Amino acid sequence: MSSPLERLSAGALGWLGGNLDYFDPFSASARSATHGKAKAALELALLCHCAARLADPPEALGGAGALVRKLWQDPDLPQLFSDVPKYASTYGLIYAALAPDGIDATQVRATLARLDPEFLSPRGKSPYQRIEIRHYADKAAVRHTVEPYAELLPHSPLVAFRAAGPGEAASEDGAPEDGAPLTDPRAYAVTHTAFYLGDFGRTAPGLDGGALAHARDLVDRLLRHCVEHDRWDLAAELVLTQFILGSEPLDTPSGAAAVECLVRAQRPDGAIPARSAALAAHPSAPGGEFFGKAYHTTLVTALMALIVSSPRRS
Repeated sequence: MSSPLERLSAGALGWLGGNLDYFDPFSASARSATHGKAKAALELALLCHCAARLADPPEALGGAGALVRKLWQDPDLPQLFSDVPKYASTYGLIYAALAPDGIDATQVRATLARLDPEFLSPRGKSPYQRIEIRHYADKAAVRHTVEPYAELLPHSPLVAFRAAGPGEAASEDGAPEDGAPLTDPRAYAVTHTAFYLGDFGRTAPGLDGGALAHARDLVDRLLRHCVEHDRWDLAAELVLTQFILGSEPLDTPSGAAAVECLVRAQRPDGAIPARSAALAAHPSAPGGEFFGKAYHTTLVTALMALIVSSPRRS
């Protein structure tokens, strides 16, 4: 009998593979908002990039990989980033970092050439933003002036953020809802920081001693709250974060409970219907509307399940 992680992975990959038209920003099925079109394509590329590094890459991602290779050589894709000025530099850098091996990199080189050097500097950016830029800039082999990770770690969300206590004053992001340990923006900053420092499970994040113990405790608190409130998307990210921090998620009560929560949430077609139970799409929602609500959490669940169920690199 397959394990819960294997069932999650197989179901999610099956659903993603059956909905590739929605990931293609130039197909008739694509989302109408330019921001959404670009984001979906980049997230699919991230899944393919991480899966390709596994010892046994899943065959179910063959169609997704072919779509990403086609899109990354299309001169119209970088133009989508320019059409969203707020995210243009970030999307352009991620696009270059996730370029598949062996493609015609003409568009990638042109996109990198358009990046403002100021974007690749630490000035005016939070430690989290600097970690994100350094991760993708290093992966894209582009020059930058961001500090080494060792200098950023003490100020990173994994180390600097503290769980809110009862009646505690709100952070600059506001007060956490439903008794959550952190606000949503801060919780996602914690998981994404771990992803970047640990290269999505490829390397150790550089934490030890008290800093590592603090990060693990914070993630455990967040995860228990997500399970209690059926926060599926953040739960999947936190399980992957546990793995990156050196734990075996299924051997922890919170990690095992989160995987069970995701198994319950997964539909027979493999989709996780939204970021949370409260936001779930109606079963009769049109295909495009359902995709918009379901694709991100389904993709993150597939990414988590693939990485956590694979052997760690020695």
